[in-house]
Amino acid sequence: MIPAGPGSPRSLAGATILQLVPALHDDPAGNGAVDIALILLQSGARAIVAGDEGALVGKLCAFGGEWLPMTHHTINPLRIFQNARRLAHLITDERIDIVHAQSAGGARSARSAIDRMPVHLVTSFPDRVPAHSWAGDWFRRPLALGDRVIAPSSYVSRAMIDRYKLPAGRITVIPRAIDCTAFGPASVSADRTNSLRRAWGLLPDTRVVLVPGRLAPWNGQLDMIDAARLLARGSDRNVVFVFAGDDRSEARYVRALRKQTRLHGIDTLCRFIGQCPDMPAALTVADVVVIPAIEPPLSGRIVAEAQASGRPVVTTTVGVLPEYLLAPPRMRDELRTGWLVAPGNVAEIARAVMNALALDATSYEALGARARQFAEFAFSAESVAAAIRGVYTSLLVRDR
Repeated sequence: MIPAGPGSPRSLAGATILQLVPALHDDPAGNGAVDIALILLQSGARAIVAGDEGALVGKLCAFGGEWLPMTHHTINPLRIFQNARRLAHLITDERIDIVHAQSAGGARSARSAIDRMPVHLVTSFPDRVPAHSWAGDWFRRPLALGDRVIAPSSYVSRAMIDRYKLPAGRITVIPRAIDCTAFGPASVSADRTNSLRRAWGLLPDTRVVLVPGRLAPWNGQLDMIDAARLLARGSDRNVVFVFAGDDRSEARYVRALRKQTRLHGIDTLCRFIGQCPDMPAALTVADVVVIPAIEPPLSGRIVAEAQASGRPVVTTTVGVLPEYLLAPPRMRDELRTGWLVAPGNVAEIARAVMNALALDATSYEALGARARQFAEFAFSAESVAAAIRGVYTSLLVRDR
């Protein structure tokens, strides 16, 4: 990397940032790129996004962002070479200061394009830790070669530091953003929650333990049913367990879940509703949200969304999940926003859910307010975009 010259901008004002994203679809990657572009423009920078077309192109251009069609999310060596040549010309013609590559193909093209050019490279690792293989590690290696590397979690960061021998000082953990406006009690009307309660067959005073996520062995719903048996045995059975997630792809597992509810005599307390089209309302209806995963999930998004909805969360200590809530030993007990339990430990799950349901109204409201505040601080689109802006600024300041 050749240091930028004396004429280079020392702050975002006047800088030009190029983001390479797979596509501007209405998904976490596309929305993140648009959020970053907006905060760059508000800082006086120029924001260009290159990728395949998607539903968010119009939104990006409407507030002054620029979109360039480019297919760089590819493993085709010829396409990568062509993209590198195109990027080199683009960097020179548009006086680009920072390239932010968010895919392995884009990072490989960008790394070739900026060789011996006074341009900074930022890269972003994907949410999932990819399987270890020679070919895969070679292809993804450019993601570890940025001047700054962004990881969506400490879990991914530790794995990538170990795999690519990355200096810890080059990597920054910034989680994926969630829509804190949509997932908030103030945004969910009583009509929406009442409609769900009727659809789920709930009486007015029935309490709800919501278990969101695809019904699959690795998501641990069978453990939740065993925990529900323990809870029902020691309560007045005024609690309903709602399983909200795709119930079609693992039909044998779903049959096993239903059979287990009958064996435990709790089939009348369990609702299998399939995918819920209104998750903000579902989370608002819930009294407690449980994610009993026994294998690392792709992300901790649902944990963040539940907290944005002001709900206590019970989840396991696998993968990224512990990073997405506040609980001992990371946080003092009185400042918790949820409970962490060992994966597969049915007794711990039941005990944590019981503790959450046993909170008095004042304690429950205080925990919900903390959860909401934590979600806004850590996972809101504004907070995440501002953190990425800070990464860009640190590179430009380094040029002074």
